[in-house]
Amino acid sequence: MDRVMYALVTLAEAVLGIFGVRALYEQPAYAVVERLDRGVEIRSYAPRLAVETDARGQGDGDAFGRLFRYITGANRAGDRIAMTAPVESGGQRIAQPIAMTVPVERDGTGTMRFFLPRAVAAAGAPAPTEPGVRLVEVPAERIAALRFSGRLTPEARAAQAGILAAVLAAAGRAPAGAPFVMGYDPPFAIPFLRRNEVAVRLPPP
Repeated sequence: MDRVMYALVTLAEAVLGIFGVRALYEQPAYAVVERLDRGVEIRSYAPRLAVETDARGQGDGDAFGRLFRYITGANRAGDRIAMTAPVESGGQRIAQPIAMTVPVERDGTGTMRFFLPRAVAAAGAPAPTEPGVRLVEVPAERIAALRFSGRLTPEARAAQAGILAAVLAAAGRAPAGAPFVMGYDPPFAIPFLRRNEVAVRLPPP
């Protein structure tokens, strides 16, 4: 995908994202293996590749910016970019833009992740060039998730995490880690059309 097409696709995604339309985004593959009360889903995810960074007390905006710079060119150019032929200009290789996927994942420690497209993972993703940004392989796992709409305020996250914890406790399920949030829409999306999820990882079955 060249830079002009990448810009057009990004613009289309932004416009559609206002209305909660996510058709242009690739999503990590999962299967719903069980449904609990209050809409809680137990999901089985296949292995995934992600790029992540730590907020380091700077807030979500700084972490998002570092990850966004990675997918728009702040990655190591050269023969290690195996998923496409590199874009060239003036005889020099130019970092190739990488498609973004949803959801964007935030955990309780301030770590933020973008999951990379399956084609990029299969071919070999380029190494980040910005300090504090890293590629991580996420193994197959089970996750309990609760979907909700509205703005992702700290109060909303806490309330939904409480509902999720209560449902899992009633079902005799113990989480394997702290709750985290998965956001599927840009901040400017219409609140009642947003797809947000609070989730926890579960022990292997």
